[in-house]
Amino acid sequence: MKKIILLFCIILLLAGCSNMEKQLRERAMELCQYIPDHELLEQSKAYMTDDFYAVLDTLFHHLPEHEAMDHEWLYYFVTGNGGTLPVYTIDSVRKVDDTHAIAYVNVRQKWEDGTFDEESGSEQHQLYMELVDDQWLMSDFDGHKADCIRHIALNRQEQALRDAISDYLVREIAPHYSQGELCVPALGIVYETDTCVWGDFWVFWYNCFGDTLKMVSGGNHAGKMTLCQNGATWTVTAFEQTVDGAGNEESAKRIFGDHYDIYCNMHANQEVSKAIRHEQLKEYVHRHGLPFRYYQDYGWPAVKL
Repeated sequence: MKKIILLFCIILLLAGCSNMEKQLRERAMELCQYIPDHELLEQSKAYMTDDFYAVLDTLFHHLPEHEAMDHEWLYYFVTGNGGTLPVYTIDSVRKVDDTHAIAYVNVRQKWEDGTFDEESGSEQHQLYMELVDDQWLMSDFDGHKADCIRHIALNRQEQALRDAISDYLVREIAPHYSQGELCVPALGIVYETDTCVWGDFWVFWYNCFGDTLKMVSGGNHAGKMTLCQNGATWTVTAFEQTVDGAGNEESAKRIFGDHYDIYCNMHANQEVSKAIRHEQLKEYVHRHGLPFRYYQDYGWPAVKL
């Protein structure tokens, strides 16, 4: 009799495990539809742990737009950049403990016409799940969470350094120009080390007219900034500028050294200067929640941000 009861308990246990695995596989398949890939779906918040969604939200929505071009690998998780659609199958699910599991997801790429990309074959990924309030949620994917956190930290450090340079330009350089209502520098970074930044720096003063920033004055101040760091704060301690007039080329060669050619290409190419200004002004407006949609130089058409 005891053997029969024991056998019955084992059968129930195996059935329960099988049922749990089935539920986990079904849930993993559901979560696959919310894997971030070039975009983070707003509705995916309900299918992710709070901390994972917060990291992805910062990455996708609160970093400068150029990050998507400079670090595009952070913005796609399964399809790369080949114009295909992912097709998911769950290979297996491993329960790590009572509240954590890993689903091994096979992904094939399908073209928009419905045919499969035979060259790329199938890739396996790991979808991490965590049980929160009786619901299995996506808590990571292929370890990207740690990659994103590191990248966000680096971006914030870089942003703090750029803010220190901008603050210096506004405080020390901008008052020498005809002043408007808002001063927004543009920073063309040529080269940087731990404590120095060489760049093609511009100062622009604007007046605010409705949704348009109209330039009042501006000028170029290229050179080498020396900075010191105190915790998360940077401070400019010295600024060696190129000189105006006949000595400009000689001073630029001395200051920029081996990076002189890069500086010249940046400084002489108006399209590059326009792109830097446009990108950074757009980022400034977005970061400060300002209502401006255009900027305009005197005698020129307005440019959309």
